[in-house]
Amino acid sequence: MKANEEKFVVSGDVRLWTERFGDPRDPAVLLVMGTSTMGMGWPDELVKVLLEGGLHVIRFDHRDTGRSGRVDFATHPYTLADMAGDATAVLDGHGVAAAHVAGASLGGAIGQWLAVHRPERVLTLAAIMTGPMGHSAGPAFARAFAGQDPDPDDLPPPTQRFLQHLVRLATSPPATREEHIAAGMETWRVLNGDVLPFDEQAARRLVEAASELGGDPRAAANHDLAGKVMTEDRLAPLSAVTAPTLVVHGTEDPLRPLPHGEAVAAQIPNARLVAVPGMGHGFFSPLLPRRVGEIIRDHISLAGRGEREVGSHSPGS
Repeated sequence: MKANEEKFVVSGDVRLWTERFGDPRDPAVLLVMGTSTMGMGWPDELVKVLLEGGLHVIRFDHRDTGRSGRVDFATHPYTLADMAGDATAVLDGHGVAAAHVAGASLGGAIGQWLAVHRPERVLTLAAIMTGPMGHSAGPAFARAFAGQDPDPDDLPPPTQRFLQHLVRLATSPPATREEHIAAGMETWRVLNGDVLPFDEQAARRLVEAASELGGDPRAAANHDLAGKVMTEDRLAPLSAVTAPTLVVHGTEDPLRPLPHGEAVAAQIPNARLVAVPGMGHGFFSPLLPRRVGEIIRDHISLAGRGEREVGSHSPGS
């Protein structure tokens, strides 16, 4: 799928690669990907659905992924707020004052941060396969790895299959390009879950592109380090979100089980939760990108109709 425009924008000391699809006169959708994943993690089919809905779409490579710049995390550590700053820099670079923001996984937390701290930039929010930005998953992971029962007062840990996959990667880390590709494929296969079919060809396109463009695969792991830093700004209540919010979550998400999405929806006023049957943590299943694209498109359309109805009933109208 060919973009109408490809360009680098600057966020502080980092150059970010971006691409834009569609007519810039149409309302903008900013797609924010998850941990260690390039912008093309948003499938072309999903982008096409949004374009067909009269929107124009911007996606970008996070810092430390794809064609964007690399950061020495040891000397220049960054946080979720810095990655949110990257997202606003992308909007600025494309001359967009405010956009419909859709974020997946870590991108969903970035979207929440923007909706709380930069509400003037967020027309609507779609938080996909994510949890509350102020929740630390560390304790649940630690209990699971220690063989302890989940804390009933905490959100649930990942599935045992996913945890075992992490253990295998840690004990036998990939060394060659081929091993990194094989490990990436297995990660996406496990994240897909066991209900919906796995689109191996689509996953391989992303994994091989990441290997070709990403350089040192360890750089993308910086996102995990940034995501674990629980800064004060992340603890701001989600009740402050005023943008119309949609939460999309798979019923079979092995990394962030459905209660994570339910928690996001419960904390944001008037948020709407759509639980997608069989969906795991990713878009690599046939027909799933179109389905999620339609859900996002309809959310934006519904929010627009609501604004028009309010305007039509305003005093003096």
